[in-house]
Amino acid sequence: MVRFLLPLGLVAMAGAAAAQPALSAERPASEAAARNAAITRALPPDQAAMKAHVMFLASDEMRGREAGSEEYDIAAQYVAAQFYAAGLRPAGDDGGYLQHVPLVSYKAKGEGGFTLSLGGKKVALKYGRDYLPMGDPAADETRASGQIVFVGQGIVAPQHDRNDYAGVDVAGKIVAIVTGAPDSFGGEERAHFGSTTNKIVEAGKHGAAGVVLMMPPGESVAGMQRLADHARMTWVDADGNGHRPAADTPLLGVIGGEATEMLAKAAGVDGKDMAAGMRDGTFRPTVFPATLNAEVETDRRRVESSNVAGILPGSDPALKDQVVILSAHLDHVGVGKADAAGDTIYNGAEDNAVGIASLIEEAKRFKASGKPPRRSILFLAVTAEEKGLVGSEYFAFHPTVPKENLVADVNLDMPIITYPFEDVIAFGAKRSTLGPIVEQAAADAGVTFSPDPMPEMGLFVRSDHYRFVQQGIPSVFLWPGEKGPGKKAVETFFAEHYHKPSDQIGKSGIDWAQGVRFIDVNYQIARAIADADHRPAWNKGDFFGTLYGGYGAK
Repeated sequence: MVRFLLPLGLVAMAGAAAAQPALSAERPASEAAARNAAITRALPPDQAAMKAHVMFLASDEMRGREAGSEEYDIAAQYVAAQFYAAGLRPAGDDGGYLQHVPLVSYKAKGEGGFTLSLGGKKVALKYGRDYLPMGDPAADETRASGQIVFVGQGIVAPQHDRNDYAGVDVAGKIVAIVTGAPDSFGGEERAHFGSTTNKIVEAGKHGAAGVVLMMPPGESVAGMQRLADHARMTWVDADGNGHRPAADTPLLGVIGGEATEMLAKAAGVDGKDMAAGMRDGTFRPTVFPATLNAEVETDRRRVESSNVAGILPGSDPALKDQVVILSAHLDHVGVGKADAAGDTIYNGAEDNAVGIASLIEEAKRFKASGKPPRRSILFLAVTAEEKGLVGSEYFAFHPTVPKENLVADVNLDMPIITYPFEDVIAFGAKRSTLGPIVEQAAADAGVTFSPDPMPEMGLFVRSDHYRFVQQGIPSVFLWPGEKGPGKKAVETFFAEHYHKPSDQIGKSGIDWAQGVRFIDVNYQIARAIADADHRPAWNKGDFFGTLYGGYGAK
């Protein structure tokens, strides 16, 4: 699972994004013996089948399945072979199971140059204190110049009577924004509006020539250094350039320190009042009498990866062209900072080898049932989720089946199966007719259905299904629930294993019997959606459905 979406999908990988050391030495013999005993313990066939997938995908030899690595490519071939064995037809490129996903890894090269023109003077800003450049996936050299206009959090939300662009014209200018969204917004909407990517898209709609993140007056940008230095990733467009959220509006970098102090003074604004207003959201849009000139150089490196797609054709002549997607991400975060035991391999067993194993075994359930679904089902394993939902976004923009045929997505990301779950959660279920379908299917499978227990986390926009939501497709994200022992188990996993080397068989406490139960529930849900008389629809007036022109929302 990708962490909370930071600027342009930056992923804080709990140390895995640090300088990549060589692999650690072999683990001590006693540890290896204990781990092998945990791995090879005999299980019933259905549990063993699930565990076998995770044994391979989360083995040390797969080195954390980082997108673009040779090990990820091996994992993709493994999933393709399993899709074939499950009886799925190829749904990738050129009659195969793999969809090529061209990627670019990018970060700022050197210091670039930011200057302010104000009061007839040009002032060079100081790197690391007053500004930090952000790499541009679309160009090796990026230059932008324009008057600076501060638009607060950069939000336009009529349903909340909020328009941060009211009264200002930003066409051809540099928009300055702060991160975040009001607490008064619902958790999912707050996460959506708080996304820096979505703020850039909004600035692009208003014709901005570029975007900078702004720190309060006097506050150094040094705290953003790690994010500025971190290599990000996106997919490559038909012209061979990295995809920008807004084609003509690049994210240029961060400004702060003396730069924002000078801007406040030029606008006749008290710096302390401006800083307080920026922090509590009360500082209103301001056109500064100053021009920002930004020059950014970017190191860009092409990376090749792939999604894996297999389809089970529908049987109903009237419904078979409609396609239900079952998705899960195949990548993890690779090799990184050593833990206390010297382990540098981020195996990603729960995150998300378990999700991929569930996907494979669900496909087998359909085959074994002897009853094909009425609608077609596309089983999709995506790359680069940990880089900011990149592989799913590429598929959403370049589907291997007609886009108009895609009617739903059910996403499996890091199901925590370390406890006997009593309920299931479907993030986003209340937004579409998928909700009642999932609720009934869960009941038929013998578990209860619970609402989102942590709406403040905005999980609905934090995994691959969100990229289908942005194409107007009703989607949900499934998880075992938090009733009974669930809450403590979830908290323990996040505290001790999430994006850490200990997310591996023998350490994170995976209960394979619960894995089979989770597969059973997912199968019931997928079957119910695929066999329903009516295609899934957004609830009338739903925010996401309306925003992205989804079926049923209007």
